[in-house]
Amino acid sequence: MSHESSHYLLLALPESVSPDSKILSQWLEQNVNGGGVEVSTFDIPKFKVGTLDSLVVQSEELNKLDSQLSGSVQKVLDIISTIYDEKSNSDSKNSLIMKKARVVESKPVEDFVSSFRWNSSRFRVEKPIEELIKIISTDALNLDNDLRSSYSKYNVAKSNLIAAQRKQTGDLSVKSLHDIVKASDFVLDSEHLQTLLLVIPKSLQNQFLNNYETLTEFVVPRSAKLITHDSEFFLYSVTLFKKYVSSFLAAAREQKWIPREFEYSEEIINTMRDEYANASKAEATLKNDLIRLSKTAYSDIVNDWFHLKALRVFVESVLRYGLPPNFYSFLLKLEEKNLKSAKDELIHKYGYLGGNAFTTDKNGKVLKDTSLHEYASLVDTEYEPFVLYDVELY
Repeated sequence: MSHESSHYLLLALPESVSPDSKILSQWLEQNVNGGGVEVSTFDIPKFKVGTLDSLVVQSEELNKLDSQLSGSVQKVLDIISTIYDEKSNSDSKNSLIMKKARVVESKPVEDFVSSFRWNSSRFRVEKPIEELIKIISTDALNLDNDLRSSYSKYNVAKSNLIAAQRKQTGDLSVKSLHDIVKASDFVLDSEHLQTLLLVIPKSLQNQFLNNYETLTEFVVPRSAKLITHDSEFFLYSVTLFKKYVSSFLAAAREQKWIPREFEYSEEIINTMRDEYANASKAEATLKNDLIRLSKTAYSDIVNDWFHLKALRVFVESVLRYGLPPNFYSFLLKLEEKNLKSAKDELIHKYGYLGGNAFTTDKNGKVLKDTSLHEYASLVDTEYEPFVLYDVELY
């Protein structure tokens, strides 16, 4: 299921490219996509850096987690959309519902992203990067698992309600019989006799009445009793000796008569009478719980996702630009159709950062080379001359 989304480029450049972040931000605003770009600073603190080997491992892990949480965010919105699609077929109404659902920390998700700041009270920057990755990802993935489990339980409850509704409103071949039959329709407490219920298509009524007594041995003569009917079927009871019930039912099916399994019991009838009410109550309760959880999950998973993105940018910037970790990071919002041209413009301007991995043509245009420099094996993405990620925000 597709959703509206916003598109960004997450960019980090070494401080060597500009004496001041404001000057660099102004250049991006004025030159990328002909000035048709929204630029915001992507705030990243300085974390404790371990060994080069640990950074490489963390880079790979962050790449995997980034993709996982992107999928989790999509799943949350799929669930919300599915729930509300059941209530309304109005595209405009559903669009408004989805917009209200895309809220993080009590503000629209685009506002959260454009003003992102690392939450030091939740994720203390003095902790090792490895520990921060574990804390953030565990929180997000636990929420994802809780939501999927809740959604599974809701779907079971919804299926039970649909089945209960069908029993309330369907024809006699499927409809619940608890409000239709009564004790006088059955031979009860007999050691030898048993009463069966049969649904007979209206076109086969005469055939049934002419043949049921001889379908097997020991059918009680003239025991067929019409209980009720609808537009398609008659409901009859027939009494016979218990010994011949299985052979009678087999023969009835061959005649295209529809047996209805029904054991008359006041306790069972009361249970069936409450079935729809209980199924409806359970479905409504689980739906409300799921709506609340999905909205919380969206807010918290997106929040965690962007904290992991901050870690990912930091790790990649250290791998590319070295220590100390002095770099600028920005979030550039564009229309999806302009992403490629914006990337090309950035590569044209800052492609020299890629060293031997990028060459120039006779006009000075930066081109990718097939041989990457020594850091190419350390990064987790299709190689660019600087830290650059596509971000699709659902």
